[in-house]
Amino acid sequence: MKTSDFDYHLPEELIAQTPLKVRSNSRLLVMNRTNKDIFHDSFNHLGDYLKKGDVLVLNDTKVIPARLYGTKEETFANIEVLLLNQYGLDSWEALVKPAKRVKVGTRISFGEGLLKLECTESLEEGIRRFKLEYKGVLEDILDLLGEMPLPPYIHEKLVDQSRYQTVYSKITGSAAAPTAGLHFTKALMDSLKEKGVIIEYVTLHVGLGTFRPVKVDNVLEHKMHSEFYQMTQSTADVLNLAKAEGRDIVAVGTTSVRTMETIMTKYGTFKEANGFTEIFIYPGYQFKAIDTLITNFHLPKSTLLMLVSAFSSKEIIMNAYTEAVKEKYRFFSFGDSMIIRK
Repeated sequence: MKTSDFDYHLPEELIAQTPLKVRSNSRLLVMNRTNKDIFHDSFNHLGDYLKKGDVLVLNDTKVIPARLYGTKEETFANIEVLLLNQYGLDSWEALVKPAKRVKVGTRISFGEGLLKLECTESLEEGIRRFKLEYKGVLEDILDLLGEMPLPPYIHEKLVDQSRYQTVYSKITGSAAAPTAGLHFTKALMDSLKEKGVIIEYVTLHVGLGTFRPVKVDNVLEHKMHSEFYQMTQSTADVLNLAKAEGRDIVAVGTTSVRTMETIMTKYGTFKEANGFTEIFIYPGYQFKAIDTLITNFHLPKSTLLMLVSAFSSKEIIMNAYTEAVKEKYRFFSFGDSMIIRK
């Protein structure tokens, strides 16, 4: 299986640079993965494609303003740091630019010393491990010093930082938003609940994989970066009951998919769990957890496109993407959405 198999042509003007004024006014491509039918609708009408008793699973991670600009204490050289994963008390993995200037023992200062990082380990691909030094609450300091880490294909300045958060974000720790959830409004979620749709949450902190393209020709040689996930017992109970009763589990976004599939693969059932996952889902994977997927349109040759292709087929997804390009859908983080149904 070649990475190039998941390539497609996307005119640059279809890459959404800013969010819509109203989140749920985005378009919704509705695809049946069995008969390959495609419909065009609005995300406001999502409830038309869900049933009473369906369990809608959202990722409640919250993006931190994780991009920081500081200087080396020794030389005052400018250093950019993108915090990725917390792996211990005040210990973080981060992507560094320029990485060659940061070695074990290097100290970086931010905001005239409000926050200091000391490099404790040098990893591959520009990643370093740091011990953080600060006084007060780290989240408050990051709010003061950091920027939202928008993906590199977004060139417009984000005026309202909250638009890169879901309206239900809760658990702080992501370096990027779970973008399929950006379409939801509280009003839409209330209407789904009134219809009898059950809403549950898992957490997966989106990390480096969002920023890294697949660089190998053979898909099977790609290594996923680990991301922290967790599921509560109460959510596990709801999901297990839905499975037992034959009701549909609807994943919002690839991050929710990866969390649920990780747990089902490891335990054979839903249960309270947390840890780090490196699960890589590509065509040939047998899904164990989900029945329906709500997702955005993903970058060419990305692991996210491979996951979506695995849920239906590469042929079906590529046809849907061709249709979306023809109909001038908006792509990527601030773009439109699709729902893939049975």
